[in-house]
Amino acid sequence: MGVCWSKRPKSPTLQLPDSGLPSQTTIATVSSSSTSSTNASSSNSKFSAGSGSGSGNGSPTSHILPRPHLRNFSLSELKVATRNFRNDTVLGEGGFGKVYKGWLDSRNGTSSAIAVKKLNSESLQGFQEWQSEVNFLGNLSHPHLVNLLGYCWEDKDLLLVYEFMQKGSLENHLFGRGSSVRPLPWEMRLKILIGAARGLAYLHSLDKKIIYRDFKASNILLDGSYNAKLSDFGLAKMGPTASKSHVTTQVMGTNGYAAPEYVATGHLYVKSDVYGFGVVLVEMLTGLRALDTNRPAEKQNVAEWAKPRLYDRRKLKGIMDPLLEGKYSSRSALRVAQLALNCLENEPKNRPSMQEVVETLDRIASAAIDGNGGQRVHSTNQLNMAARPLPPRTYI
Repeated sequence: MGVCWSKRPKSPTLQLPDSGLPSQTTIATVSSSSTSSTNASSSNSKFSAGSGSGSGNGSPTSHILPRPHLRNFSLSELKVATRNFRNDTVLGEGGFGKVYKGWLDSRNGTSSAIAVKKLNSESLQGFQEWQSEVNFLGNLSHPHLVNLLGYCWEDKDLLLVYEFMQKGSLENHLFGRGSSVRPLPWEMRLKILIGAARGLAYLHSLDKKIIYRDFKASNILLDGSYNAKLSDFGLAKMGPTASKSHVTTQVMGTNGYAAPEYVATGHLYVKSDVYGFGVVLVEMLTGLRALDTNRPAEKQNVAEWAKPRLYDRRKLKGIMDPLLEGKYSSRSALRVAQLALNCLENEPKNRPSMQEVVETLDRIASAAIDGNGGQRVHSTNQLNMAARPLPPRTYI
């Protein structure tokens, strides 16, 4: 999850999000004195951050209306699957809470791996983000979006169950350390970028466009074949109507990836996502995190630091990720750098659409194939090599 930069109230109320999607999965508001219900998009549906399923004193409670392909898991099922949420099953942790690896037994005796996200009880935004995940991912299906398998809501326990992504996050592959972390070859980086771009382009192509709002390396997950899928829709937002250019909302997201117009004004454009994609392009080129306060002041924001170095092939060579060991096409890298500059334009209208980004990356990848003896850019041969010590990153 991303973070909110504005001051949070001590006792917030959470407005149920209007996904705007044709949904069979909705949150119903049920009065303790009535059996009538209203759709989750009702503007009058509000819940205290700590209300859980209600207090029984006339305040509203909530429940999920069934959806055929989303499974309603019991808490006991997920405890068994994750060995009671043991620490050695933790895959990662974010603002929402911890993510655990689990196993589900099928009727034929086989087991399948799953990822279980469990809300941190101290998270002020947790319920809203949990519900946003259900409302968006519960209604979307695409090869480059993580598959939401189901959910659990028992009292104050909120959980989400996803397909397990074997290779983890792009963030870990770019910035991780240890003998198990292998540098991503240039061709594989292109494949991952194309997959992530296609996921974003899909969200932007819907009749009611979806703004992802938290595009970053840690939210790009990789399956066993290094296919990229977008995860974590807790901050996703419906885009503007045809008559408007943007929506105005509380500034939330991750510092270093958020578009400047959004940080400055709260105006969220569809192309605010494109800026975040540009930051990830720079991370792929340099191997540097978007924001690192441990670096010298001028290098802390990698996108701003890299911009003047992305125009020139010689300067670009000086900031390329040393873990690539020079094994990349300089022409291909320069074209990615030029695309990054376009995505990082200050004015949203000057940025390309995500569909244009996909088309550009496809052309770059095709040229890389032609220049590599016809080998496909997404060959995994290089990724099956034995792990080797990683050289330190040094930059001019």
